[in-house]
Amino acid sequence: HISSHSFIIITQQQCLTGLCSPAASPSDAPLDYSAIETKFSVRSPEEPEEDLCYLVPGRPETASECGFNPARKTIAVIHGWAVAGFFDSWVYKLVAALFEREPNANIIVVDWLDRAQHHYPNSAENTRLAGQDVAKLINWLEAELQYDLSKLHLLGYSLGAHVAGVAGNLTNNKVNRITGLDPAGPHFEYANELRRLSPDDATFVDVLHTNTKGSPDFSIGIQRPVGHVDIYPNGGNEQPGCTFQNAMKMIATFGINNVDQIVKCAHERSVHLFIDSLVNRQQQSMAYRCSSKDAFNRGLCLSCRKNQVPRCTSRLERRCLSKVCLLDHSAFRLCSS
Repeated sequence: HISSHSFIIITQQQCLTGLCSPAASPSDAPLDYSAIETKFSVRSPEEPEEDLCYLVPGRPETASECGFNPARKTIAVIHGWAVAGFFDSWVYKLVAALFEREPNANIIVVDWLDRAQHHYPNSAENTRLAGQDVAKLINWLEAELQYDLSKLHLLGYSLGAHVAGVAGNLTNNKVNRITGLDPAGPHFEYANELRRLSPDDATFVDVLHTNTKGSPDFSIGIQRPVGHVDIYPNGGNEQPGCTFQNAMKMIATFGINNVDQIVKCAHERSVHLFIDSLVNRQQQSMAYRCSSKDAFNRGLCLSCRKNQVPRCTSRLERRCLSKVCLLDHSAFRLCSS
């Protein structure tokens, strides 16, 4: 919800990050898009893995050239740390799943690879620059194409979740929704809300936490709740099948190129759970409201009990009112709606 002082806070941060001068209001600031390094690839249902056309802020003709329809819903996918310098395979899988669920939507892949392929501390710092670029795109869409931000959904994975958060802080008006897919933990666990994803960044912020094992600020995924709804599948620490032993088996079977699965398996599970929610509409996962992680571990939060008539009352949906939601697949197997 927007508080009475939200506008002042956002304006101050814009000036601190160089988007305006202290003496100027946002409307008086010159519209200069020349410094934008991030690229915005408009994908198509026919070739979801291909970068065929780029939306360029300041050049309205690129919207029509790329088939961007201002009347339709828009979903922007923001990748995370990319030390290899290219997109992970989940990107096109997610894009394809989004088109399956929303065939008429504009799907944009936000490409900040040049800033995301450095050592982790540098890439983490670059989330601010990439977020500024995304905010400029959004403000341009709203001003130039009269795009309705109530139709805009940002999807950010790992560092990309914080890129989305920074962008949400800097837009002239709130975007409708930001989904954080296991937002990165190191450098962000104790960061100021203006530096990371937070509930103030969109009208609705939902977050999946899948790799929170370890000490705070050292776990791969952020541990603290950072949205209106925070979901911790299987407790959020580890995910089924993501053991060191399984990673070794993959390396032995498919080669050394799979060594990254030691780190990425549980982290990337957030993406695949989201994809599952898009394509398996008839078999949705279940979520249970829970006041704390300790209460969850003690089994106090599940609406289904062994040897009782299975009836789960709380689905993972936008009406979940608790600050921390925990989803457990073992409980889901015991229950049916």
